[in-house]
Amino acid sequence: MIIDVTRLVDRTLQARLPTGVDRVGLEYVRYYGPRSDALVRVAGRWVFLDGADAQDLFAALLKPSARFSTLVHWLVGKAYCVHWQRPRKGTVLLNTGHSGLDSAQYQENVRKFDFRVVYFLHDLIPVSHPEYCRAGESSRHARRLATMLESGVGIIVNSQDTAERLAEYAQNFYPRLPPCVVALLGPAKLSIPKLSRPMAEPYFVMLGTIEPRKNHLLILQLWRDLVREFGEQTPKLVVIGQRGWECEQVVDLLERCPAIHYAVIELPHCTDEELATWLHHAQALLFPAFVEGYGLPLIEALSQQCPVIASDLGVFRELAADIPEYLNPQDGLGWRQAVLDFTQGDSPRRIDQLRRMQSFTVPSWHAHFMRVDHLLKTVQGDGQGD
Repeated sequence: MIIDVTRLVDRTLQARLPTGVDRVGLEYVRYYGPRSDALVRVAGRWVFLDGADAQDLFAALLKPSARFSTLVHWLVGKAYCVHWQRPRKGTVLLNTGHSGLDSAQYQENVRKFDFRVVYFLHDLIPVSHPEYCRAGESSRHARRLATMLESGVGIIVNSQDTAERLAEYAQNFYPRLPPCVVALLGPAKLSIPKLSRPMAEPYFVMLGTIEPRKNHLLILQLWRDLVREFGEQTPKLVVIGQRGWECEQVVDLLERCPAIHYAVIELPHCTDEELATWLHHAQALLFPAFVEGYGLPLIEALSQQCPVIASDLGVFRELAADIPEYLNPQDGLGWRQAVLDFTQGDSPRRIDQLRRMQSFTVPSWHAHFMRVDHLLKTVQGDGQGD
């Protein structure tokens, strides 16, 4: 088996914090890496690392150090210039990050090397909701989907909701849908939260990259109004996540609104221990997204016994049934009342959710990979590519 780690290598070289897509890729490296080779695409050429070199690269990705750049350039450079490996025909190739799939060259090389490719599809948001994405992302994602549907022998999806959207899309545009497996994602392995609260005042958490579909604007405007009404009695809002794209209004509020400065804390960087502590002691996680392919923040919050107030999305109900408090993402008054209710630790709405939370089962990576292993055994057929 070969794992395409190009995206992970590129982002680590740029010192970028891992996104949800990257965290999935790292879990695949952790699970399949010990028995796999590596692919890194460089300057139009596919460079393959095997044996000790592949294992050194996987280890560096899982635990980056100050030597990461030097090590990667040495390993990839050696393979590029000296070690002209050609993989065995029929080898299974895993691509978990959408990387490179918008290029026609990807399919050409799949055919050239006679790979059996299994893709991970995280969502169809750029084609189903292009208004929440960068300009041009819809057409790029359509090309990624074409690559998956035309050259894949299997597709892994993160939810039944994504599977149904993919099937509908394929039915409209393609004659075949490769075998597809639904494998729920486990949360990040967060540290044990500290017993002491990170702040004395009641607070809420928003978790995720700041981008239009996450709907930070609704919550920040709500907080601005709450400060005007309640002053020092307003609960705090902790915004955890990196700033993304096309979020100028949100940035303006964060940087130039005095009321926001008073009551909102922005944390673009947060360790796993800090995240676990923030979630564990929060009044609730606020998740007013317009659309999601999955919802790792919801899973992470519930795993830390943190109540969730979320948009009424099908994928959220698939993951958490009736445990969260669900609202329309445009219902400003509803979100306001929910925040006021959950600010009180003994409010009936919050206590009821804590009670419902006892039935929640956290999805596990073990269960995820059991389902993926079954798919891989199916597509490997006669055992080639082990």
